[in-house]
Amino acid sequence: MFSRDQVLALMRERVHHPAGMRELLQILKVPRDERTSFKRHIKTLVASGDLIQIRGHRFGLPEKMDLYVGRLQTHPAGYGFVTPERPLEAGGDIYISGPLLNEAMHGDRVVVRIERIKDGGRAEGRIIRILERANESIVGRYDRDDSSRAESRANGMGYVAPFDRRVLMDIFIPPGQEGGASPGDMVVVELTRWPTATRGAIGHVTEVLGDIDAPGVDTEIIIRKYGIPDAHSDEAVTEAVRLGGAVSERDIRGRTDFRDVTTVTIDGEHARDFDDAITIEKLPNGHFWLGVHIADVSHYVQEGSALDREAYERGTSVYFPERAVHMFPSELATGLCSLNPHVDRLVQSCLMEIDRHGQVVRHEFHDGVINSDERMTYTAVNGILTDRDPQLMKQYAPLVPMFEQMRELFQILNDARRRRGSIDFDLNEAEVIMDEGGRVEAIIALERNVAHRLIEEFMLLANETVASYLESQNAPSLYRIHEEPDILKVAKFEEFISGFGYSLAAPTGALRPRHFQKLIERIHGKPEEKPIAFLMLRTMQKARYAPENLGHFGLAASSYTHFTSPIRRYPDLVVHRALRAARHGLLSDRGAGAPGIDDDAREELAEELPEVARHTSEMERRADDAERELVQWKKVKFMADKVGDEFEGYVTGVAAFGLFIELIEHFVEGLVHVSTMADDYYRFVESAHLLRGENTHKVYRLGDKVKVQVIRVNMEMRQVDLGLVEILERVREGERGPRRSKAAPKREKPRKQRPGRNERQMRKRGRQ
Repeated sequence: MFSRDQVLALMRERVHHPAGMRELLQILKVPRDERTSFKRHIKTLVASGDLIQIRGHRFGLPEKMDLYVGRLQTHPAGYGFVTPERPLEAGGDIYISGPLLNEAMHGDRVVVRIERIKDGGRAEGRIIRILERANESIVGRYDRDDSSRAESRANGMGYVAPFDRRVLMDIFIPPGQEGGASPGDMVVVELTRWPTATRGAIGHVTEVLGDIDAPGVDTEIIIRKYGIPDAHSDEAVTEAVRLGGAVSERDIRGRTDFRDVTTVTIDGEHARDFDDAITIEKLPNGHFWLGVHIADVSHYVQEGSALDREAYERGTSVYFPERAVHMFPSELATGLCSLNPHVDRLVQSCLMEIDRHGQVVRHEFHDGVINSDERMTYTAVNGILTDRDPQLMKQYAPLVPMFEQMRELFQILNDARRRRGSIDFDLNEAEVIMDEGGRVEAIIALERNVAHRLIEEFMLLANETVASYLESQNAPSLYRIHEEPDILKVAKFEEFISGFGYSLAAPTGALRPRHFQKLIERIHGKPEEKPIAFLMLRTMQKARYAPENLGHFGLAASSYTHFTSPIRRYPDLVVHRALRAARHGLLSDRGAGAPGIDDDAREELAEELPEVARHTSEMERRADDAERELVQWKKVKFMADKVGDEFEGYVTGVAAFGLFIELIEHFVEGLVHVSTMADDYYRFVESAHLLRGENTHKVYRLGDKVKVQVIRVNMEMRQVDLGLVEILERVREGERGPRRSKAAPKREKPRKQRPGRNERQMRKRGRQ
């Protein structure tokens, strides 16, 4: 029986040219009884982009034809880039000029042919096929035709201007298809005709969201822009309701009973779903016995069920400032699968004996049941451990010794992780505080106290322990991998830090995480800490899911997975299933003929995992992008009444067109466009991440602390435009000086200069 991967391997090994189906069957000697499944595999490989179907119904390998499969990212200026799934030899993305986009739209999965390699190694290409459309629905602003839209005017159509400016065309709405929308409303439009070389896209309005400035509409827009499924299907909700709200005696039967062991959850004040609970005790030999108990979602959610299909489609829960879009219906997410206090809950438990050096010397895995003694918050635990708050100490007196043990173990584990070179970035994150009307009330630093850190340390250890076990069993599963940084990026980083007198002090081929961690320790508290930390973060690869264990560079971990959050991450659910199967001998690979091994199940899972890894990694990126964009939009709204105000900030990015600045007070990022830097001609020095004045030799570099003024808040672009105060003042002085010297001699007083827009705003605010 051929598998999908075997078909691909045979194509690479034996088929040396694009071949038709009949020729493939002959070359590969496919038996008659397997030809149906073989053809199905070929069809699947074409759909995934691993094979390309060309003229004459021939199938070929993309790597042999200079073809690449990837996602298209378009730019509002009309061009795009494709990020290839199979990396280019020279690295980087493939540039696509506007005429060569060939009706592909932003986010589409496409096949690209490399047309040429420019000087400097940049690849340029042409889109030859669209494999998968990113969106069948688009969110945008509905309007009626105007004099500039010839096609719309001629046909009496309305149109929707996409909210995402990277979607480069409007969607025309025929009369009667506007779904009750009024001009100016934000709507969701379903495409009924895709664009071609000669015709625009056509659609019909399926949902009216309302005024863009109304409370909550911004969240709805972002959810629909990114295609995040919001409401759960009736079928999934019915399944969740059918499971009930309490653990039954039948469910508990055969499980390890941890209900008599003191157990707590520690989460944020506003958390409603609790994935993990902790037990801890000191053993007679001085070691710690740490229990990390994770909600056993896999007990309730069966593969192929409506709940499972929806969870896979979503990939992850998404957390917005005002609300969360959960991976599972609330009946599970905040009910039966949430480790709420004082009720029985099913768990998968990872128990670890940890010595004084932070090493796991023994571990056990159990299907368990717990009854959490207390729902603790990070603030309360920090109040006990750091502030020694008398009221909290009294309120939680029976648990205080447990928290003391947690802190002691945390310190041991954290020290051990630092010794092996695990990289710890200590960059502030922002928390958006909303008022009852859905507006941003404040933006504050999200403090990571000792309670956050100890829970994080325990979860890291459990994830590593599970990953190591799965690898030792050779069980098909998902790993959380973080590959080594790109050599070229490291070389540029080394060049940058050498300007500050630092070095990673390691040959490129022998670079280890500890070299980065030692650098972090050396720059701590120094003025150059910010720029170096910013660029170090950008030098790193992005973590992702994979079916093979490639290690986690940032954590300096040889094995790592995600086990601890199955309520909100689908990969954790996959890992739970793999762990249970491996423990019961269903998927382990201990040799032919071993009892309990299900070879078919193992092979089927191994075949599915690459696509599961790709999809869940993509859904994680989607969630991150959506969360980031909504927070940035709310930050821009927050700054709308602060035009003319001055703030201090750090340069977080440098480009030829200007400086990106993050304000210290509000954690808002804005742009200082180079056109506002009018006291000199500023040149971009890419290798040093700086702009340098040709005449003044004034330098603005990554990480510099600067004083800026809010010039404009552009709500359409969702961007805060800033100016550097020292340059604005120099320019204003320069403008006033010459004008005074040219005052007409007949005037007794020089004519008063009309204030610029920014000055008028400042005076207006001063009067208020």
